[in-house]
Amino acid sequence: MAAVIVWTGLEARALRLACRKSVRDWAAQLGMSVRAVSNWEKLGIGTRPRPDTQAIFDTVLRQCDPDARMRFEALVTQQVGTPVLAEIQAGPRAWEYESWADDIERAVLAASRQEFAFAGVLLERWRSHWPAAELDDRGLYLLARSTALVGDLRRDQGALLGPLSASASYAKARLLYTQLDIPRRTAQLDLALAVVTEMSGQLSAAADRYSDLSGDVRLSARDRTRAALWVGTSLDKQGEHEQAIGIAESAIRVFENLGEVEDWATGNQKLALAYRGSGNLGEAVRLIEVARTNTNGSAPMQDVRLTTAHGHILLSDRATVGEGLALLDRAEVMADKYGMTHQRRSIRGIRSGFQRARCLQ
Repeated sequence: MAAVIVWTGLEARALRLACRKSVRDWAAQLGMSVRAVSNWEKLGIGTRPRPDTQAIFDTVLRQCDPDARMRFEALVTQQVGTPVLAEIQAGPRAWEYESWADDIERAVLAASRQEFAFAGVLLERWRSHWPAAELDDRGLYLLARSTALVGDLRRDQGALLGPLSASASYAKARLLYTQLDIPRRTAQLDLALAVVTEMSGQLSAAADRYSDLSGDVRLSARDRTRAALWVGTSLDKQGEHEQAIGIAESAIRVFENLGEVEDWATGNQKLALAYRGSGNLGEAVRLIEVARTNTNGSAPMQDVRLTTAHGHILLSDRATVGEGLALLDRAEVMADKYGMTHQRRSIRGIRSGFQRARCLQ
């Protein structure tokens, strides 16, 4: 057979398939990382391995037995001078599942940093690659997880309702988890849908749904407690401050027993806002400081939420109005920077409410 003049990701993948090697075994044989092999195969003709790697492929091909060479020739054909890899099976292969799972974890990290565009690219390129009918249970699970994460991205960007929204993505992911018979994941999507209900202003309906989920045995103790805390949040927004205080204090105790430090800090933030609503500004200021001290502020979303809550509390005292407005300005700048549309609307709503109250004085 003719030698390969220039190796691209297409020929590299064809050689692995011809040698009947998994991605991991192939990487070990070549003395390279699994990620490097996966990258060649994902990029296909769009990438050329380094010259020393091309020489390794030349050597491996020369050492192949006749059957492996025939398989290689069958996989790589010449069409208009361009190597084309023949597809030999529908749906994802093992190496593609590994790459998909890797990209999901990368998307989770990107989303935690509010890198919405990058996270979306990582998820959408897999979600749109195969029809669901071509996926086995592993593929359906990865599709469900990817779709739920897309819902998180859309929620954090303020796209709550409609065909290309968080609620639509969560509903699709929920159907997939139901099909796979994974009750815990299905219940988590119920919780996510309740969050969207609250964020879209349906506070009474959200409180009822949270209340149901706070006792749902499909959920973990942490998720049930989060649902209970959000009952209090919904009630606080409806003016039921004393009831919200009792619920938040109970949730905080559970989070402390569970060792969930971030949730414990979030609980103190919610409790601070409830005390602000009740008129106890001294306790509100104390609790928001507790939340600030115990929150990892590396995530922009956490920083914006905490700064917004702090500013809201400070606006309630004439002596600290200036500082409160400055904090809201800072939170809005960050919300604009990262495309947090819902957070920006909340900040502007707080500022507008403050201006209306000032005009009435």
